[in-house]
Amino acid sequence: MDDNIFEKLKILSDAAKYDVSCVSSGVDRKNNTVGSIGNAAACGICHTWSADGRCISLLKILLTNDCIYDCKYCMNRVTNPTNRATFTPEEVAELTIQFYRRNYIEGLFLSSAVEKSPDYTMENLYRVLYLLRYKYNFWGYVHVKGIPGASNDLIQKTGMLADRMSVNIELPTRESLSLLAPQKKVENLLKPMALINHEISRTIDDKKHFSNTPRFVPGGQSTQMIIGATPDNDKTILNLSQNLYDRFNMKRVFFSAYIPVISAPNLPAISTMPPMLREHRLYQADWLMRFYYFKSEELFTETEPNLDLEFDPKMMFALRNMDKFPIEINKASYEELLRIPGLGVTSAQRIIRERKNAELSYDSLRKMRTVLKRAKYFITVKGKYYGNINFDPDRIKDEVRQQEIQKQISIFDLV
Repeated sequence: MDDNIFEKLKILSDAAKYDVSCVSSGVDRKNNTVGSIGNAAACGICHTWSADGRCISLLKILLTNDCIYDCKYCMNRVTNPTNRATFTPEEVAELTIQFYRRNYIEGLFLSSAVEKSPDYTMENLYRVLYLLRYKYNFWGYVHVKGIPGASNDLIQKTGMLADRMSVNIELPTRESLSLLAPQKKVENLLKPMALINHEISRTIDDKKHFSNTPRFVPGGQSTQMIIGATPDNDKTILNLSQNLYDRFNMKRVFFSAYIPVISAPNLPAISTMPPMLREHRLYQADWLMRFYYFKSEELFTETEPNLDLEFDPKMMFALRNMDKFPIEINKASYEELLRIPGLGVTSAQRIIRERKNAELSYDSLRKMRTVLKRAKYFITVKGKYYGNINFDPDRIKDEVRQQEIQKQISIFDLV
């Protein structure tokens, strides 16, 4: 590899590590052309892990870190004295192919700072995809960033070649964006999201009538917001996530715990620890919203606008709504079963299926390998409560705490 290319790769792969919206999407784009390479079908993307614990499944780089914006939280902001580098579209395409042929990667995650202008940057991103698809006949997985402020035509052309696109919402509120990224406008961030959603929907509708309809972003779109750089509470963050899911059919909202690497008046001190546990709780709440029929407002109270750091969001929902529990296993709907702490989708489906044959007992739940460690405090089986303690939030919390202590002791014993 050319020394100049290698130096760019070091700079621009390191600069990409703060973007966490990088996952496989289960796209089934097939390689149907003789002589072409790469396949995003069925098995999806193989995952690897970086030294800092982040999951990386693709060649994950920036096209450039030479940015015209001065976002206070960003390492690549124009006023930050950092090493700058820029790939040409040809270099990125060639790198991707060389890495793929060596079996290092299964696809590409391509993001970019905004160089010169949104249209200039988006044109170069499109050029990378065009070269991969039509010069190198590469039909593996490609996730590319949509640049806010770029023309609709460029977003649309790029979407025809990408498997997934994402436009980062950056921060949870208009006020936060104005404070830390005054050059960016909420309207410019939402506009490409709306366009991508419209084109995805249009393509799906057209596919019903015309089987050869070209696909547009078949893996859907995602977004990312930074957590902890501003004082926005969890309720505000999840309300925004809910709105993005409802309004733009967002595939995934990613949360990135802010890592204090820049000293600025409106940012947390450099010594501040990244809110990793808070990020974890937000992902748990997001999972409840996407797969467990929860709405964001159900996870909070008027006096508690943040998620509890000790207990997971579903547990806290149950403890705050004891009037809805205990739930009778043999009568509960599927949606009610999913609200029981400790029960997941698989267990809920199994209970619904098995109780069609016979009324379930506590022993039959165990034989079905239903995890009852937490669920037993919130259910009845044939009218009987198996929690072995008073049905009281504080008692249940104490029991769960004790279980966690015993679990940790067991782990140390094994070591």
